[in-house]
Amino acid sequence: MFSFRTTPLDRQEDLVLRKGSLAVLCNQSAWDPERQEYLFEALYRNGRLRKVLFPADGIFGENPDNSFGELPVYASLGLDDCQFVPLHTGPSGRLSMDADVLEDVDAIIVDYQDTGSRYDSMTALLYDIFQLIHHGELPLSVYILDRENICGRWVEGTTLCPGSSEAAGIEGIPQRHGLTLGELSNLFYSEIGAKFPLHIISYMVRPAAQYLMPWSIPPRQDVPGLFTSNFYCGMVLLSGTDLSFGEGTVRPYELFGAPYMERYLREGEDAGGFSDSGVFMRRTVFTPRFGRWKDRLCFGFQMLPRPGAPYHSVAHALRIMRRLSDDGAGTDFSRLPAVLGDEVMSAYVTGSIAWNDLFEHIKLEEQKWIRKARRYMLYDEQLVRVKNPGF
Repeated sequence: MFSFRTTPLDRQEDLVLRKGSLAVLCNQSAWDPERQEYLFEALYRNGRLRKVLFPADGIFGENPDNSFGELPVYASLGLDDCQFVPLHTGPSGRLSMDADVLEDVDAIIVDYQDTGSRYDSMTALLYDIFQLIHHGELPLSVYILDRENICGRWVEGTTLCPGSSEAAGIEGIPQRHGLTLGELSNLFYSEIGAKFPLHIISYMVRPAAQYLMPWSIPPRQDVPGLFTSNFYCGMVLLSGTDLSFGEGTVRPYELFGAPYMERYLREGEDAGGFSDSGVFMRRTVFTPRFGRWKDRLCFGFQMLPRPGAPYHSVAHALRIMRRLSDDGAGTDFSRLPAVLGDEVMSAYVTGSIAWNDLFEHIKLEEQKWIRKARRYMLYDEQLVRVKNPGF
């Protein structure tokens, strides 16, 4: 049973919400500016909340390096009979959850801001939860509190084929999908043939939308700023190399570099092979506090959006890596195929095919995705693609 609803959660009359045991999947973005409280606090006050599920960086994003050791003590919140359940992070960075977590609840409410990318670990977990409920035939209802896509309606990249590495993200989704979380949930639900009750609550009735932009509260600690989401879908590909993508700095995904890139700092304008018509490229030096090249001086660039200019972050990231490959900079690309999940993209980075061949491949994949995604859209605004990613 699927429904798309245009009244807020607290006005729903479903028996399971009024009488059942509830769980919430959320992070720090599940905050109501009118009530000055988090969703889990409101549900607990109504006496129905039993569990709060949250990612490894903490319910408030207090562990930005995901160094989750002992379970944090949330006793100061006063939610005494509520269980806080941290989600595990596997080697690929994908979140996972033990199957028995949902066995004693009647409904799960999902409220978080996703990153608009198939690499989003919370959304990948949501896909796994859908399969768990469906294949396990769990008597569970799911409520999605929808939000605008933080990246807008732009589409980038190629869809991931079945059987790809978990590091490449969610099967059948491009690097930047353009859908809202509710629309993506609609797609998941249809593709696996699910029958459990799924209810999408329109983001247009979300009170917080009157006061906050989608990026006002960081969806993740490593997506902190207004522009970060513009770069995330492309710069996350650098996790398949030995380049730093700014992890451990105040500008993750907006920076890239490595200790061995010092020559590009000296070359100045001659380093224009990294450029793109959608951004300014500022030569810089940075030192990550954690992550790749921790405490090492990295030479590289900060990307700054050109106002009003279209920008294809995936194409730009691929060209950056191709430049380093052509220059013989010594970049390690051994893990890149597992992150890309696309043989044509991998071939371009290593110099086996030309840009025109890659561009045609990406264009066809994006057009195919837009045609498919239309069936699952819940709002009028249409998906668009960057037709001429610029050098």
